[in-house]
Amino acid sequence: MSSADVDDGRRAGLKQWLGLVVLVLPAMLLFMMLTILFLAVPQLVAELRPTSTQTLWIIDIYGFLMAGLLVTMGTLGDRIGHRRLLIAGAVGFAVVSLAAANTSDPALLILWRAVLGVAAATQMPATLGLIFATFADARQRGVAVGVWSGGISVGTGLGPVLGGALLETFSWRAAFLVAVPVMVVVAIGALLLLPDTRNPAAGRLDLFSVALTLATLLPIVYGVKELGKDGTLATALVSIVAGLGFGVWFVLRQLRLPEPLLDVRLFAHRAVSGALGVFLLAAIALGGVYLLVTQYLQLVEGLSPLQAGLWVLPGAALLVLVSTVSPVLVRRVRPGYLIAGGLAVQLIGYLMLTQVGAVGGLPLLVAGFMVLYPAVAPSMALTTNLVVGSVPPQKAGAASGLATTCSDLGISLGIAIIGSVGAAVYRTRISGELPGGLPPEAVAASRDSLDGAVSAAQGLPGELAAAVLAPAREAFAGGLNVAAVIAAVIAGGAAVLALLQLRHIPPTG
Repeated sequence: MSSADVDDGRRAGLKQWLGLVVLVLPAMLLFMMLTILFLAVPQLVAELRPTSTQTLWIIDIYGFLMAGLLVTMGTLGDRIGHRRLLIAGAVGFAVVSLAAANTSDPALLILWRAVLGVAAATQMPATLGLIFATFADARQRGVAVGVWSGGISVGTGLGPVLGGALLETFSWRAAFLVAVPVMVVVAIGALLLLPDTRNPAAGRLDLFSVALTLATLLPIVYGVKELGKDGTLATALVSIVAGLGFGVWFVLRQLRLPEPLLDVRLFAHRAVSGALGVFLLAAIALGGVYLLVTQYLQLVEGLSPLQAGLWVLPGAALLVLVSTVSPVLVRRVRPGYLIAGGLAVQLIGYLMLTQVGAVGGLPLLVAGFMVLYPAVAPSMALTTNLVVGSVPPQKAGAASGLATTCSDLGISLGIAIIGSVGAAVYRTRISGELPGGLPPEAVAASRDSLDGAVSAAQGLPGELAAAVLAPAREAFAGGLNVAAVIAAVIAGGAAVLALLQLRHIPPTG
C-alpha cells in the first residue's frame, strides 16, 4: 500500500467540505472561461471588428497561457503556499476581467485574455494541492477529487450555455464580468476556510524552462494560424519549426536538471503516456469543432445566443451524466476499452457533422453534437486517476498537473488547428462566389470570415445582402464538414491508441 492510500484518522468536517466548495468554484469557472466566448463571437466581432486570426487568438490565447504555466505555478505554489497563490490568482482574475469587459480594441482584448490565462494557471494547481492538504482521509479525498473533476466537466460543458443566457440580456462583456463575483467569493472563502500549506523542500523554479515552454507553444500556434492565409506559408513553417526546436531544447534541459520543471521521464510510463496522448487527441478533435458548431447555430441558422445555448444544453447535460457514470463503469470494464468505446461513438458524431449543409442542417448538427460531445467523457473523467495512479505518490502532483495541462492544451490546439482549417476552407470557397457591385470593404470583410459577411450584409440592400450571405453560409458549412473529417480521423487515432496503450490496465473494482 502506498503512502497516498494511508488514512491517518483525521476525517474532514463541515469546514473542510465548505472549503471544497471554494476549491470547486474556480475549477469550474476557469474551464468555463475556455468556452464561454464561443457564443459571444458574433456580437464581439460585430462590435470590435477583429480579423479572423485575431478572433481565434481572443478565444484560445487564454487556454494556451493557462496550459503552458500550470506546471510552473504548481511548483511556485509549493514554494510560497497554495492558498496564497490561489488568493492572488483570484484577485488578479477579477481585476483583469473588469479590464477585459471594458476593452474596445481587439489587440488589447487578446492581451487581457492572455493575462487571464496566467491568473487561471495560478489557481488550478492550487485547488488540487489544497484538496490533498485539506482531506487526510483517503476515501474522503477520493470523493473530493471526484467532485473537483466533476466541476471541470460542468464548467467545460456549460460555458457556451451560460454565455448564451448572458448574451440574451447583456452584451459579450458580461462573459467577463460573470467571473468577478465568483472570484471575490473564492478569495474570501480561501482566507476563512482553507489551510495555508507549503512544501519546505520544494525545488527551485527554473525560469529559463518556463520561457522555453512558452517559446515552444506560441510559435507553433502562430504558425498554424498563419497556414491558412495567403502569402504566409514560409513564415508559418519557419514559426512552427522554431517552436518545435524550442520544444526539443526544453525536453533535453529537463532531462539534465536535477530538479526539472516538468519530469518528462513520466512519459516513459506506458499508462501515463497513453492516457495523456489519448486525452490530448480527443480534446484537440473536440475543441475546434465545438467552436464551429456554436458559430453555425448563430451565423448560419440565425439563432439568438440563448437559443443556440439551449440547443447545446442537451449535449452538455449528457456530458456531465456520462462523466459521473464513467468512474462507476470502470470498476467492471477495463478503462482502455471504456475510453476507446467512447471515442468510437464520438467518431460517429463527427461523421454526422460531415453531412451538415447550409440549409436544413440544424437537426443533423444537433444530433451529431449530442452523440460526439458526451462520448469524450470517459477520457475526460478517467485520465487524471489513470495518470496519478500509475506513478509513485511523491510524483502525484506533477502527474495531475500533466492531466490538467493536456485538457487545456488540447482544447486550445483544437481551436487553433481545426478552427484555422475551417477558416481556410471558408476563404477558399467564398473566393469568386461574391456578387459584383459590392463596396471594397464589404468584399474584404466577407472574404475574411462568415462573421464579416454577416456584418457587411447588414449595410446592404435586401437582395444584395442575400446574395452575399448565401455563398458565405455555404462556404462556412463546407469548412465545418472538412473540420469534422479531420476531427473524426483524430478521434479514430485516439481510440486505437487507447486500445494499444491502456488495455493492460484492469478495472478498478
